[in-house]
Amino acid sequence: MPTSAPFIDTEATIHFEPSPRAVCSHTDQIQSVQPSAQGCEECLKAGQAWVHLRMCVVCGHVGCCDSSRGKHATKHFHETDHAVMRSVEPGERWGWCYIDKVQL
Repeated sequence: MPTSAPFIDTEATIHFEPSPRAVCSHTDQIQSVQPSAQGCEECLKAGQAWVHLRMCVVCGHVGCCDSSRGKHATKHFHETDHAVMRSVEPGERWGWCYIDKVQL
């Protein structure tokens, strides 16, 4: 059964603003997106738990972090080449570029 994850409003449009100090060549991919699910999409389908949630800021896919069993956010990157994601944990506003390996 999934963790008691924060409620993610799938009707809300989310825009991510990277830190102005971040050096990343993929920020042009960032879009205003709607989250694809209220938790990790794949974990919800499989009835699995996750640790933390990440959202692709190119398409809105919600996946779990690499500390989670499924590592679905990273798998999403490898399947789509969508380089930039952000944390959707309460109070966290950071992002990550998988290609440049830089926090945004």
